[in-house]
Amino acid sequence: MATKRMNILVYSGNGSTVESVRHCLYSLRRLLSPTYAVITVNGDAIIKEPWTASCALLVFPGGADLGYCRTLNGQGNQRIGQYVERGGRYLGFCAGGYYGSKRCEFQVGDKKMEVIGNRELAFYPGTCRGCAFSGFVYHSEAGTRATLIQTSKAALTKGSVPDVFRTYYNGGGVFVDAPKFKDKGVEVIASFEDRLDVDAGEGSACAVYCKVGEGAALLTSTHPEFSAVNLDPDIGIPGFEDVVKALKEDELQRTDFLKACLLKMGLQVNQEQTAIPSLSRLHLSSAIVSDTAQLLETLQELITMQNGEEYIKDENDTFHLEKPSRWSLGSIANALPNTTKNKSEKSENEDPEDQDKIIDYDKIVKRLIIHEKDQPESKDTPYFNHQAFFANLKHYETLSRESDGTFGKNLLYGEVVTSTNTMLEK
Repeated sequence: MATKRMNILVYSGNGSTVESVRHCLYSLRRLLSPTYAVITVNGDAIIKEPWTASCALLVFPGGADLGYCRTLNGQGNQRIGQYVERGGRYLGFCAGGYYGSKRCEFQVGDKKMEVIGNRELAFYPGTCRGCAFSGFVYHSEAGTRATLIQTSKAALTKGSVPDVFRTYYNGGGVFVDAPKFKDKGVEVIASFEDRLDVDAGEGSACAVYCKVGEGAALLTSTHPEFSAVNLDPDIGIPGFEDVVKALKEDELQRTDFLKACLLKMGLQVNQEQTAIPSLSRLHLSSAIVSDTAQLLETLQELITMQNGEEYIKDENDTFHLEKPSRWSLGSIANALPNTTKNKSEKSENEDPEDQDKIIDYDKIVKRLIIHEKDQPESKDTPYFNHQAFFANLKHYETLSRESDGTFGKNLLYGEVVTSTNTMLEK
């Protein structure tokens, strides 16, 4: 039986930038969840793990494609190529577009920034040449612009496709002579309308769809995954405030274009953007209730006090230890309506998840409920019955000769969490 492809894998390894990965996760999760699980993947996983059977789309975000080459040249690219050839899908934004082309030419003639060379994936059979517009600066918004692009409704046949719109650009290239590769399965799905600073050959393609074996690759020089809501206009770079303003005005068109691209790749796309659920509380309990207190005792050296409250601050996460049905003064204060604060003001205690923008989940304090006197009630965890779990665990242990009674005796439960590996290991 064939495995259903339900994962959208966003590369977050060497060469990618944190911001580009976050923008990918933000936009793709809103358009593709819950049908697909949008998660990150690193170079080691691409090379060594069995990801291909369950992957509906492999995404390479913005960054620097030389980093991609250093990590994935050889075995990694061979696996990616085979995955696409056998029916997989590849989506490359900016650096991911350079990387998916047969040849990359970047800032030719600039001794400090020049990158020239062939690329192993070669989904686009020609050259991606950049920067399409001058002014690019690594790790900066200095060269950013809201560039105008013209879409091809002949290529994008599904969804509501805008004719023209402005989209985020910062360092991408142009797909040289793209119309000439039509007989090789290349379709131009969008073109630059603004005058370019490099030779584009025939046409001025900024996004191409490439048929590859039984699969396909969609490469774009711009960033249709970048939403204006996640851009700070007040960073002190001249002209950037105007860029953000222009992008906000074309936010609907940007979203519609990205939807059309995903539909072109054969994915099921939400008609309305799906909000990402807030993190739930974590519940720590044990099969023998008294064992929870003993477990907590082993963690005492990690517990710190802050304003009378207990916290565990680990390498990656911070956990606020709470007791069931206990309200702290701080919690009560946060729950009361503030009738004096102006709506435009932001409280220090305002939950960042209340804002529909990129959230740094590492900075959110996780609430950990310690059940020292009883197990969680169904009203606290309506999707999981702790009493039934521990009762069935005890029944299993009475029937098993191999069980030593330790498996499952302590349970950390949460309904909406971040990475379980990160929480448990870091």
